[in-house]
Amino acid sequence: MTVAVEKYKEQVYKMSLRMATSGLVTGSWGNISARVPREELVVITPSGIPYANLQARDMVVLDLDGRVVEGEKRPSTEFMLHLAIYHARPDVYAVMHTHSVFASALAVARKPIPPILEDLAQTVGNGVAVASYARAGTEELARAAVEALGDRGAVLLANHGVVGVGRNLEEAFMVCQIVEKSAKVYVWADLVGQPAILPAEEVEALRSSYLQGYSLAMVRNFSLNERQ
Repeated sequence: MTVAVEKYKEQVYKMSLRMATSGLVTGSWGNISARVPREELVVITPSGIPYANLQARDMVVLDLDGRVVEGEKRPSTEFMLHLAIYHARPDVYAVMHTHSVFASALAVARKPIPPILEDLAQTVGNGVAVASYARAGTEELARAAVEALGDRGAVLLANHGVVGVGRNLEEAFMVCQIVEKSAKVYVWADLVGQPAILPAEEVEALRSSYLQGYSLAMVRNFSLNERQ
């Protein structure tokens, strides 16, 4: 494998540990992948291994058709979901699937998260939709997730969890954290009153400002660290 692929294996491994210690997942559930620029390859976490036992060498390398290029482990059972997003979204270079509690509760209730917070509008766009239910690891789930995701930064999987996407692993991780925070705020706000949703024009302005400003600096900084 190339030096770039080896670097991405290390980055996906390290991010999987951050995802686990942040409380977004438990056990071996959830998964992460990163698309390697210019190589048409995807590095993804393996199936069924607790995060505490993972090593960088356990990461699996796939081509965009789902064939294993390198790795002795089985790829995540959700690899079709990851690949479907990469095919549909050329701007996405990282996918993170989590089972955080409040966001999963809304996914079970089939209740989307509207754009109630500025950081949600910035990183995700016009709220987080709920994909129609399909069994985990199936093509049906992959299609439903892509359809509900659209051009946004995250989607809820009905009766399942969250998928966050980004232009790098750091952004995908941040999106999943913001979605969980927004889910908590939405549930609590709904208990004490009527949650106020940001106007559509404000959501559009916030999203545009994020994509063209702050987030570009973050992407550049991540790329610089990647080359070091």
